Amino acid sequence: MAALQKIASATARHTAKRTRRSVLPHWLTHLGGLGLFAVAIFDSSPIPLPLPGSTDLLLLLLVSHHGNPFLLAACAITGSAIGGYITWSAGKKGGEALLQRSVPKRFRARIEHWTDNHSMLSVMVPALLPPPIPLTPFLLAAGALGVSRRRFLVSYNAARLIRYSLVSWAAVTYGRKVVSWWTKNLAEWSGVIGWSFAGLMVAGVIYGIWQYRRQTYDASGKRTMPQEAQA
Repeated sequence: MAALQKIASATARHTAKRTRRSVLPHWLTHLGGLGLFAVAIFDSSPIPLPLPGSTDLLLLLLVSHHGNPFLLAACAITGSAIGGYITWSAGKKGGEALLQRSVPKRFRARIEHWTDNHSMLSVMVPALLPPPIPLTPFLLAAGALGVSRRRFLVSYNAARLIRYSLVSWAAVTYGRKVVSWWTKNLAEWSGVIGWSFAGLMVAGVIYGIWQYRRQTYDASGKRTMPQEAQA
């Protein structure tokens, strides 16, 4: 009888372990640090992903599924640093013309005022706070309005270090509860959710590339060529 109880207990543990592993699609749980690094670049680039906080969500899930919290947090921080620097550089190169085309008019005046008067805080606060606080407009404004590279890198990277370290800590502390809740309520929909997330990422990247190229094309003045030819 004792032997049968041990076998039953071991079987239950094995089944629970398999259930935890199948909470997310196989490809999503095996993205690992490299996938997180790539998502973090896009998430902070001029081509942001359509799902705000994608890096935070993926970091939380990967650490909760027994990932190395230090390695994954480093991947998120490094990728975000690269993406953020690309956005700042795009703003610096495109200037205020790109800023006017990229940021809605109703927000632009406040963002410009905040950047002019609080250059480091205008970068650090949006980079530290979670969605729905927008990030890309502030990074573009920092480049377009002359925030120096050193000030930008210090404020932005410090904020990202704090943010993703906190997310990683939360995943270690509370991630198992999130996985348990997901298993009980959403496990059967994990495939649909995972592939929908992938579809949104691909669609967002394609749209972002098209939008960024169109804005750059407009800012260069090349679209005036048909009017000149007509004149």
